[in-house]
Order: sequence, then C-alpha cells, then structure tokens
Amino acid sequence: MKNALLSSIVTCVVMATTNAAHSSEVTLIGPGGIRAAGQQLVTAFEKATGHKVTATFGSGGGTKDRVIRGEPFDVPIVQLPLEPVIASGHVVVASETWLANVAVGVAVRSGAPKPDISSADAVKRLLLGAKAIAYPNAATGAAAGASFNETLQKLGIAEVMQPKIKIAQGGRGAMELLAKGEVDFGLTFISEIITEPGVEVVGPLPRDISTPTALVGFLSTHSKDREAAAALLRYLSSPEAAKVYQQRGMQPGR
Repeated sequence: MKNALLSSIVTCVVMATTNAAHSSEVTLIGPGGIRAAGQQLVTAFEKATGHKVTATFGSGGGTKDRVIRGEPFDVPIVQLPLEPVIASGHVVVASETWLANVAVGVAVRSGAPKPDISSADAVKRLLLGAKAIAYPNAATGAAAGASFNETLQKLGIAEVMQPKIKIAQGGRGAMELLAKGEVDFGLTFISEIITEPGVEVVGPLPRDISTPTALVGFLSTHSKDREAAAALLRYLSSPEAAKVYQQRGMQPGR
C-alpha cells in the first residue's frame, strides 16, 4: 500500500516537472477585431498547456506594419492582402492559417428601433437620413474604418456624408459616441460592437457593399519556440476556437 502511494506521488511529481520544463512564453499580435475572442482563447490555451501568452492588439493596418517590419512576435494575425506580409520574409508561408472573418455592422443605442439595412438602397437611405454617424479612423490603420470608407464610395455618397461623420479612435471610441447620444448610428466590426455597453447590433452591412475582413494567422520566422507557437496557432484554428469566434460575432474559417 505504501509502495503504491509512493509510486503515485512520484508519478505526479514527474508529470508536473515535465509540464513546467516544457512551458514557454509565446507572443501574439493581432488586430482589434479579434481582441475579445483572442483574449478568451489565450486564457483557455494557457490553462490547457501551461504556456504563457503575451498578446498585443491594435489597428489592422498598424498590426500588419509591425509584422512587415519584423518585430519579433511568435504568432502574428493579419488581414488581407497577405502579399506584403509574405514578401517581408518574417512569416513562415506554409503556416498560413485562416482563422475567421468579421463583418462591419451597424449599431444603435440600446433600446432604439432597429432600422432596415437589408439592401444597399436601405443602407443608403439610412445614412442620408442620419444627423450624425461614427466609425473608426482609417487614417490610423483601423480596418473597419477603411472598409466603411469603401462602402460610402460604393454607395456614391462619400462626399455628401462628410458633414455628418464623426471619426473615432477605434471601434470602442465609435460605440462610446453612440452610447452617449452624440451620433445616430455607429459602424465598426460586429465583434467590437457586442462587447460595448449601451449599444446593440442591428446587423452586418450587405456583402455587395461591404466585404467581411478575413483574419489569417502565421508562425513567425523569429519564433524562439516553434513548437509552442505552432500549438497556439493550431488552437486558434480548432473547433473549440470556432465556437468562440461565433459567440464573439465572427464567422470561423474563410
């Protein structure tokens, strides 16, 4: 009995020592559109593996620029187009992993009527009838802002809308303006709407005027622990991760 107990204790100690010996610190960088899902998944990954993940989230354009410059992140997540990232030589091309895509959506203040945005014409009427709208600043690299600028161009109302536009610092900033009643509608990635208080999602913009933004993960050529980094990337593309993406207003995969 004593021998069996001693053997069990030794086994537990060996397992714990092995896990500790193989734990690593992994760095991740990604755009703000994946922040909420990414933080949730990182926490789950750390608990499951014992690895420590340091995650950095910023604008889509800013994130891509940092990867292209070669800043040493183990797992970068970037938005299309991928060619500049691949050409930089700082990612392992064969590791390209499509994680999710996220649409730009329309938001209203909590409890407000939800307008029709089912077609391009409906969205055009909505925007022209609004007193003010807010969305993230494309000039600072906000992908949702760049996407919505393209939507305004497709609708042919970019110039006439200028007096009504309040440019915000990120999706959170746009939602804060909406929640305070400073604008009638807010626009940003749906994943950035559902996390903010005082606002509600109306729905995604129609695809013919707004293409969802794809989020693609890579292994960095600068990774110090390729095995741990690969484990994180696999987890971010797992069935468990797909459920989280859906909960966070995203669509998993391509």
